[in-house]
Amino acid sequence: MDWHALPPLTALRAFTALAQEGSASAAGARLNVSHAAISQQVKLLEAHMGLALTQRDGRSLALTADGQHLAETLIQGFGAIAQRVAAMTGADAQRPLQISVTPQFASSWLMPRLGDFQARHPGVDLMIHPSPQRADPAPGGVDIAIRFGLGHWPGLEAELLLPSEIVVVAAPALVGDREFTQLEELLDYPWLTELHASFASEWMFRGDLAKLRGTSVTQVPGNLMLDGVRAGHGIAVLTTSSVDAEVAAGRLRILFSETGQTGYFIVTRAGVMRPQAKAFLRWLRAQRPHGQS
Repeated sequence: MDWHALPPLTALRAFTALAQEGSASAAGARLNVSHAAISQQVKLLEAHMGLALTQRDGRSLALTADGQHLAETLIQGFGAIAQRVAAMTGADAQRPLQISVTPQFASSWLMPRLGDFQARHPGVDLMIHPSPQRADPAPGGVDIAIRFGLGHWPGLEAELLLPSEIVVVAAPALVGDREFTQLEELLDYPWLTELHASFASEWMFRGDLAKLRGTSVTQVPGNLMLDGVRAGHGIAVLTTSSVDAEVAAGRLRILFSETGQTGYFIVTRAGVMRPQAKAFLRWLRAQRPHGQS
């Protein structure tokens, strides 16, 4: 390796912090230096490489395509170093196992089963991150993610945990026995949508149908969607795995469904996995429906 060809480590650290935090001020706070110091180091890095790594987007700072590619490599590299040091010093063993999961799946599937994992692995501390926003597994951060979609996330490994179709549901108290044949008929009713974007709603209402909004739209956290639709507060787009019991009990009706290869996937990053993560992964696989390999 030609060490002289590499940019200064301080510049690489500053740029990586900027990429992770999104601003020079936040990056400076993370590294305990001024925002001016971060900006200066990033300029030195750009001069060393002869490339523009950042660009102004209004008042905010964004990464260029080259900057994004470099940031991904640096985050992975620094993360791997941090993970190895933590493993060698024993610090990694004390870090809670971090699981990223969508709010709907956390409330309807994961939490009711979590007691079984805790009983089988009493020494493993967990940190559950329920968010519709994608959080990729990374060294020193999220260990395992459970995400809804088609299972295609570049740079990550995904295996199907639970097949699940996308459905439009409502309480009989809201829609009665009315038969629906066109999505446009749903405009006669209020809607419940998840705060921030969700794969399910984007998939169901792609294209022109994205304009459907009903008589009103109420945005709620994903873990409250089922409660709201059950109470008749609106029509909602959910997944079959989260509403099967409600439909079987007659508390909800499926108005439309979208079949395909969608489902909840176990998402991991290739590389050495912590023992706690391996235990959780084995437990997740054991929770699959019978007959699914």
